[in-house]
Amino acid sequence: MKFFQKEIQLKQRARGFHLITNEITTHLEELRTIKIGQLQVFIKHTSASLTINENADPTVREDFESHMNKMVPENAPYYIHTYEGPDDMPAHIKASLMGASVTIPITNGKLNLGIWQGIYLCEHRNHGGSRSVVLTLFGD
Repeated sequence: MKFFQKEIQLKQRARGFHLITNEITTHLEELRTIKIGQLQVFIKHTSASLTINENADPTVREDFESHMNKMVPENAPYYIHTYEGPDDMPAHIKASLMGASVTIPITNGKLNLGIWQGIYLCEHRNHGGSRSVVLTLFGD
C-alpha cells in the first residue's frame, strides 16, 4: 500500500461555496499511481469547511450560501463570541455543520465522484484569506 500526504494552500476566495476539485487534483500527481484507494481532504480552519455536492449548476452553490445565512444568521443577540466581527461566530457554527473533511474513493488513478459531484470549499468569512488543506492519499 502507498501513502502520500501533502499540505497545500488554496487560493483566497470570497465568502460562499466554491468548487475546488480541480485545484485539489492539480496538486496530486501521485493520484494516477493508485488503482484502488482513498483521498481524504482535511481543512485546517474553524471558519471554513468542505463538502461534496453539485458541480454543474452554480445556482446550487448560491442557494447553499443563502440557506446557511438564513439558518445561521449574523448578529444573533445570544452570541457571546463577537470580537472578530459579525461573521465570525456564524462561520464557526457553519463550519461545524458542514464538516472539516471529505473522503473520496480512488479508482484507476482518478477520483471516483459521481458525474455531478465536486468538492466544495465552503468559505464562511467575509475575508477568510487563503485556506490550508491536508491531502492524504492512500491505496494500491
